[in-house]
Amino acid sequence: MRIEFIAQAGVKIHTAHGSILCDPWFNPAYYAGWFPYPRNDGLDHAALGATDYLYISHLHRDHFDPEWLARWCNKDATVILPAYPLPELREALVGLGFHSFVETASGVPVHHRGLTIVVEALTAPTDGPIGDSALLVDDGRERVLNLNDSRPIDPDRLLVQGAIDICLLQFSGAIWYPMVYELPERAKQAFAKKKRAAQFARAARYVEIIGPRVVIPSAGPPCFLDEDLFRWNDVSNADDSIFPDQRLMVEHLERAGQAAVLMLPGSSGEFDSSGRFSVEHLHGEASVQDVFADKEAYLRTYAKEVAPRIAAEKASWVGPRTDLVSELKAWFEPLMALGPRVCDGIGAAVRIETDDESVLLDFPEREVRADDGREVDFRFTIPRLLLDHLIRTRTDDWVNSLFLSLRFSAWRRGAYNDYIYTWFKCLSVPRIQYAEGFYAENGPTEGTFEVGGWQVQRRCPHMKADLTRFGTEDGETFTCSIHGWQWDLATGR
Repeated sequence: MRIEFIAQAGVKIHTAHGSILCDPWFNPAYYAGWFPYPRNDGLDHAALGATDYLYISHLHRDHFDPEWLARWCNKDATVILPAYPLPELREALVGLGFHSFVETASGVPVHHRGLTIVVEALTAPTDGPIGDSALLVDDGRERVLNLNDSRPIDPDRLLVQGAIDICLLQFSGAIWYPMVYELPERAKQAFAKKKRAAQFARAARYVEIIGPRVVIPSAGPPCFLDEDLFRWNDVSNADDSIFPDQRLMVEHLERAGQAAVLMLPGSSGEFDSSGRFSVEHLHGEASVQDVFADKEAYLRTYAKEVAPRIAAEKASWVGPRTDLVSELKAWFEPLMALGPRVCDGIGAAVRIETDDESVLLDFPEREVRADDGREVDFRFTIPRLLLDHLIRTRTDDWVNSLFLSLRFSAWRRGAYNDYIYTWFKCLSVPRIQYAEGFYAENGPTEGTFEVGGWQVQRRCPHMKADLTRFGTEDGETFTCSIHGWQWDLATGR
């Protein structure tokens, strides 16, 4: 089995029974906030698109690149389709011309043309854009597990076929926290440092559970080439950036005794006759230094070349000015009526603020109205051009468009609230209805287990991760390593 690396979570898996193209990403995503790093525009697009299978893990635009798929990918490729509750991914692919699908059920092996395929679909409202997934492929010789940026809550289900040879997993950030928050700079740095450490710990924990022969760090980091966002690139390997590069994760794993390899766009790797996973870089070993030796210079050159694309993206936001209150009222209030559990989970008013106006989303009252100056617990500040664009286009997922773009700022009083982000990714009738149904049917905690003399519920209240596998305690605090949720053992808070 040979792995051909594309960028981010993009790989082409060459098996004994055909090739599988996974999450190819080339075009800027999230309002030109994200670009592939290292750059991959010089790869052979036609050769990559000539594939037997296509796997798109989810609809994040750094995984689903419709422009590239429409132009380059073989439309007769068999699509490996995760079992999502909404048909959005399938409909998007059909709209691009794909017509052959292998339907999967989460965690259930599918045997197809000599391959055994398992897709673990994550379907909580907090998972990706209403869904995220991982792919296991067994060609009878070797097994590869592509976690991309999914976080399976029961990873043992992915080991049903046997030991894993190759594991691709995320280690870098794919979030806006804490960068966009209105915090003192020292506090922001402290939170970022903590999050970076948690990202590495989570990835290492998955590796410990899965036990692969080799790990390929993937699914990040992107790079930020707009001058407004450039500061978020980790150009100096600072420990307070949530976007560390692949080299650092390789070093982290190797220090723990785990084999890991660095792959760049165009790199190809497979196990040789001695059992070593051997990697050949498209432009030789010198290309590694070209990318990493002076990262800032590399990114500045890249930014200069893509500046026209960024300018064109910003120009596309220009359009008629909207009446914020009336437009959001007409759009959001019917959704509030359909989403009582989500609204109650938010339990407060949220202020949407822009250059010259602000609006209140009063979730307890299920009402949108002009700002009356009251104190709120949550505030989002969005550039007027971009907010008008979101409203005109009725973008039904602000989390996986605006928020990931980092082109906004946020403030909150108190703890993180999942329900707010569920709301902003469920701005359509099918999505809010799905979220309501999910919360209505949210299952039991499956009992408790003992930790240091305390009884702890087995399932994390956030995403139902198995805390017997992902929980750690330090005597006073209990932590779920998947997303870093913490509780005081003495109080349960």
